Amino acid sequence: MRYCNRCVYPENHPLNLIIDDEGVCSGCRVHEEKDRLNWAERLEMLRHIVDDYRDETGRSYDCIVPVDGARDSYFTVHIVKNVLRLNPLLVGYNKHFNTMLGIRNLAYLKIAFGCDYIEQVLKPETVKVITRASLAEMGSIYWHVLAGRTCFPVRTAVDYKIPLIIWGVHQGCDQVGMFSHLDEVEMTRKYRKEHDLLGVEIEDLAMRQPSVDLVEAEPFVYPSDRELASAGVRGIYLSNYIRWDSKAQHELMIKKFGYETGFSERTFDNYNHIDCHIYTDVHDYIKYLKWGYSKIHDHCSREIRLHRLTRATALGIVDAYRKKLPTGTKRFCEWLGVAEQELWERVDIHRDPRIWHRDERGWSLGDDVVNHPHAQPWAGSRDDCTFLRTPSRTPGVADDRYVLIGRGFVPGMGPEQPVSGDWLL
Repeated sequence: MRYCNRCVYPENHPLNLIIDDEGVCSGCRVHEEKDRLNWAERLEMLRHIVDDYRDETGRSYDCIVPVDGARDSYFTVHIVKNVLRLNPLLVGYNKHFNTMLGIRNLAYLKIAFGCDYIEQVLKPETVKVITRASLAEMGSIYWHVLAGRTCFPVRTAVDYKIPLIIWGVHQGCDQVGMFSHLDEVEMTRKYRKEHDLLGVEIEDLAMRQPSVDLVEAEPFVYPSDRELASAGVRGIYLSNYIRWDSKAQHELMIKKFGYETGFSERTFDNYNHIDCHIYTDVHDYIKYLKWGYSKIHDHCSREIRLHRLTRATALGIVDAYRKKLPTGTKRFCEWLGVAEQELWERVDIHRDPRIWHRDERGWSLGDDVVNHPHAQPWAGSRDDCTFLRTPSRTPGVADDRYVLIGRGFVPGMGPEQPVSGDWLL
């Protein structure tokens, strides 16, 4: 297996990463743009784009912003509301694996920014049927979240006739260099299916998995091209116009709005995906079993590219985290109604034969990034990568159960005053 000489990504990355003749991956090459583009100019480009969507009457929303209780939600809403001065409708898809911490963060977000919010909450049995089907079809237990959170905001845009959707980071650009920032790629049905949904739409899943009733699964059906054209829907990504730095952005949100951080078993990043019990736990371990890499590779690669981590140090971090067993397998299997053995057997079917091998002793990894210490370092790279831990807003309370719906109001929390966007320039 070939591995990038700058970051720690393997060539079999499912988003189709390419390694060039110098041993550097396409994600690192596109990341070089972050250090040479004029981001002040690009922010002005963004301002001009969104100006065409302002509702001058004040009777409607200017845009839709998909949010949840972690990731880049706080930062995205901050840019939309306080920097671009837009009036957004916040939209969320309930993932069913919510942590109490994530529920709190989402509640504080709604109050801090003073925005209207709507959420899609499907009945648990529908989600379980879809999850069992996606496990059988793709070895994925997270597909319903990927499908739901990329469908409901678009469906809402069509239904409410709000044509502009503002997303945060474009994963295909930021992670694997599928596009340049200069391409200003937007959300499309094609990208959603091929990359977010692993090549499987809900119609495909229903056709191949008899347990899936397309009527029950209608919330996962993406709007038709006619509906999208009629409403004029377009989805833009802030990361094409703002120098995306997840760690720095989260720390700004901690300082300004009290974003609460958490703990992840299988990565050192305390900021992203802390709203979900399974994402950096069972789901991430499945990712490792399928592809031979996991979320710690994603996070180390990101920090290497942003010059806060050297590749040599990153290899030690990857080695420490990649084989950690998930702690929530029993709880997840009880929720889904499958035996743990069945879960792992389903996953085994989807292991990538380019990296995993099986003999009479069981499965073994054919290669590993720790076997490839050669590096082509970034100029100015250093080891300065510490993630903050904030105090819990519910000290002493164990966050050990799934929360479907939480409080929508946080006593004593008022909206933050609008701030200047000068720090971006």
